[in-house]
Amino acid sequence: MIRIFKTNTFYIVLVLLLTQACSPKSNERETEGGLSEDALPSWNNTEIKNRIISYVEGVTNPSLPEYIKPEDRIACFDNDGTLWSEKPIYFQFYFVFDQIKKKSKEHPEWKNQQPYKAILEGDHEALMNTPLPKLLEAIQIALAGDTPEAYKAEVKAWIDTAKHPTKKVRFDQLVYQPMLELLDYLRANDFKTYIVSGGGLDFMRGSLIDVYNIPSEQILGSTLKTEFIETDSGYVIIRQPELDFIDDKDGKPININRVIGKKPVICVGNSDGDLAMLQWTSDQEHKNLEMIIHHTDSVREWAYDRDSKIGHLDKALDQAKADDWVIVSMKEDWKVIYPQGNSK
Repeated sequence: MIRIFKTNTFYIVLVLLLTQACSPKSNERETEGGLSEDALPSWNNTEIKNRIISYVEGVTNPSLPEYIKPEDRIACFDNDGTLWSEKPIYFQFYFVFDQIKKKSKEHPEWKNQQPYKAILEGDHEALMNTPLPKLLEAIQIALAGDTPEAYKAEVKAWIDTAKHPTKKVRFDQLVYQPMLELLDYLRANDFKTYIVSGGGLDFMRGSLIDVYNIPSEQILGSTLKTEFIETDSGYVIIRQPELDFIDDKDGKPININRVIGKKPVICVGNSDGDLAMLQWTSDQEHKNLEMIIHHTDSVREWAYDRDSKIGHLDKALDQAKADDWVIVSMKEDWKVIYPQGNSK
């Protein structure tokens, strides 16, 4: 027999329990001490944040049908415009330009030869109008000749000192705080995080390992051809002035398959250059999450998409809307853009 207690206290407790049971799932998670902690504190409490956390909680719960084993929890992130800023030009270009300026003493003819002339004069508009093959050829000359170890050491010295021309802070301080939190949150839930970028592989390995806490073997990028040779001091690998692989567009899923050997279940990008790996991720048996970082904040960062040469977002944005991928608005979904104390 069920007894009904008609007391005010009973009804108050009953209402509180029902309210708690029916309330939406919180974005907080339990810590070891039993206290609640926000998994993504720099994200606003919007539908986007809820979708991300709901996905992670679902695929890591063994009692749910969407559960994914830890060995299959692969998350791939583009870098430029996805994990750190990319305006007014890709940050790696600034390093390359500094290298060309250093080598220009040995090449006085560069002062009147494009694209070297534009690089030496800092003419970004002329560079953006330079045919890509011609620009890549110039970059190859500047980047070749070193061992990967020597090149990465130069990159590290540069990233520790060089400053962005308008933000006036080091380039590695222009990472996105919400994305740093997302990387940590995924790793805390046994996801293996990878960078898959069109940027130079050795450049990223020389500059980003400590920034993102991602080891070198989990960084995929564009590469130059290399040669294995014997010298008086031992055996070395030398970077050659010829492109080997461009890790962009269709090259991204090809490189993921070649290096990782598994489809990611989470894929994050910001431009049409990421569309192929987003599409590839979406076509699989595991529950998957595709995410576009949409640059909508002209005050705290930059606002751009379809008309931008850097970070051009057109076809990927249309498919994201059609297929209900997660579209992160920097303006609406992020409380902050950069880590505390960095440029706003």
